[in-house]
Amino acid sequence: MHDIVIANGRVIDPAGGRDEVCDVAIDGECIAAVGTPRGKARQTIDAKGKIVCPGLIDLHVHCREPGHEEEETIATASAAAAAGGFATICAMPNTHPPADDERAVQYVIQRAAEAAQARVLPVGCITKARAGEELAEMGAMLEAGAVGFSDDGDGVASTAVMQRALQYAARLGAPLMQHCQDPDLMGGGQMNSGTTAVRLGLGGIAASGEQIMLRRDLKLVEHTGARYHVQHVSTVGSVELIRQAKQAGLAVTAEATPHHLLLTDAACSGYDPNYKVNPPLRSAADVEALRAGVADGTIDCLASDHAPHAKEEKDLEFGLAPFGIASLECALGLYAKALIDSGWMDWPGLIARLTTGPAAVLVRPGTDAGAATPQGLAAGAPADVTLIDPGKRWTVRPAKFLSKGRNCPYDGWRLKGRATATLVGGRTILCNLPASTMI
Repeated sequence: MHDIVIANGRVIDPAGGRDEVCDVAIDGECIAAVGTPRGKARQTIDAKGKIVCPGLIDLHVHCREPGHEEEETIATASAAAAAGGFATICAMPNTHPPADDERAVQYVIQRAAEAAQARVLPVGCITKARAGEELAEMGAMLEAGAVGFSDDGDGVASTAVMQRALQYAARLGAPLMQHCQDPDLMGGGQMNSGTTAVRLGLGGIAASGEQIMLRRDLKLVEHTGARYHVQHVSTVGSVELIRQAKQAGLAVTAEATPHHLLLTDAACSGYDPNYKVNPPLRSAADVEALRAGVADGTIDCLASDHAPHAKEEKDLEFGLAPFGIASLECALGLYAKALIDSGWMDWPGLIARLTTGPAAVLVRPGTDAGAATPQGLAAGAPADVTLIDPGKRWTVRPAKFLSKGRNCPYDGWRLKGRATATLVGGRTILCNLPASTMI
């Protein structure tokens, strides 16, 4: 007798090339069979009309713990993730103090285990204190459970330091996740450089700042052979640079966020700080290029860059408010709106950008590192499963988020497509399916 059988769903598993109506059986923490499982089940979940896919993965989440638990905690972030259909999230290291040693990595793992919601995989800093000057203890953090390295919030400005980091990461087989932004071109900017910024009297953040650092890094990747992941791509030029790097055979991956796929800098016209994000909202041409890049595989991953802030912080005037949007619980519907509703791709393609794409970033070849693996729904794989109702129409209500973050510009948006169940290691974290039965 199986522990759980998810029956009658449209099983989409990009890793296994499967897209068919069938059942998924789970025993303990693992997938037991996919197809027509034999025998009865202790619990049957009727997934008729639903998509059944590997647990979604978000490579870019700010859990804020330790240091700013008033904004978010590992427990609230992982609960919000499961509510949004994400079985796994990667915790960014720009906490207080920054996650730049093995103790910080172990802390994230311990707190995630206590929360027992979505999996939380720690990303360690590239440099000590994210200062961009001296490499952090990357090897020790990797042994402690880190899945990659980033100074997210800041790009590594020093070419010499970045070269050493890439050389070290190449030996370790781990990915470097770069926030591409030349600090000399940031210049205290608040939004995208352009006519809207001029009209609003706000300092601009030039697209060239992202592209200059990316171009430099790609040349270093060419020489070091390192695995390199571009965080929150936001410009036409960056998409083209990544496309050329992939064509040249470099080990480069990239992610796009919901806000960069849906919003333009025109949204800042009302001085609403909920639209203030870094990198900033760009032009309509940038949005179109990002959608095309996701559709053709230049951008392999979708990531929320979930960045919750306390209400009193975001209630400041635009120039003083912090950057960031909270969107974990509505990200899936936003992706569907940006890419499926607009005709750029279908559900199998979208699910690939949320499963096999990010899983490939996390897995270190030849090791067991990374709880998120590209095994998909194969027998023996971890039973991380997401059920999605692709026709579900719903309204975004940040006041009801499990996340502490309410800094969400999508309040009142009507979306189509929502996770209805999230299983992590065979444990049901979210289930909004009343047809679930127990034997």
